Amino acid sequence: MDSSTFFSQMALDLHDEPTAERTIELIADYARIATTCDDAGIMLVHARNQIETAAATSQRVGESHNLQIVHDEGPCLDAIEGEAVYLSSDVTDDPRWLKWGPAVGELGIRSVLSVRLETRSRRYGSLNLYADHTGAFDEDDVAVATIFVRHAAVALANAHNEAGLQVAIDARKLIGQAQGILMERFDLDADRAFDFLRRQSQAHNVKLRYVAEWVVEHRNSPDATFETPELSGDRTTP
Repeated sequence: MDSSTFFSQMALDLHDEPTAERTIELIADYARIATTCDDAGIMLVHARNQIETAAATSQRVGESHNLQIVHDEGPCLDAIEGEAVYLSSDVTDDPRWLKWGPAVGELGIRSVLSVRLETRSRRYGSLNLYADHTGAFDEDDVAVATIFVRHAAVALANAHNEAGLQVAIDARKLIGQAQGILMERFDLDADRAFDFLRRQSQAHNVKLRYVAEWVVEHRNSPDATFETPELSGDRTTP
């Protein structure tokens, strides 16, 4: 299969995945095929000390990512904050990562290629390729990986957008159900039912979606007392 056919097939496959999670996993699988690597992984970075191994072709990929947090150094982190590409022919003897390099060397990793995973508007993390022998990656691999992450970043962005859209659609459906229940039970019109939900949301400092969900869940319990969620994630403010 030539490169144009490969990337075309990859783009189609990524587009067909129903969730962001599966899209990320498929990106790692394709990365392993597209370059001369033994393992691949995707690190999503929320802060320097808050990372998520979103995909990994083996357990040691996750261990490699975690070691970067332990030692606060490594190419996957640097690809987010520094240059867009980091290449090392021998991580065990690389002066840039004096602690992380020897540590991942014990996992059998000798070469690494990390490329920033981003769109024009957002940095997601890094795509990280690992090899068991020294000198595994060359400039051709860098070129392929750079093209690859462009496809991957767009697919990831689309998956996140679709996931966010689905959440919004689900919330609208839930609020509509709650409005209908209130309209029927208290003989309200749609505006007054929505206003009731909104006032409860403000009074209890919780998201409108939570109020609607509570109304739907307790529609057969007219004497139920409204309770605020214990988890802060359902609050409207931290």
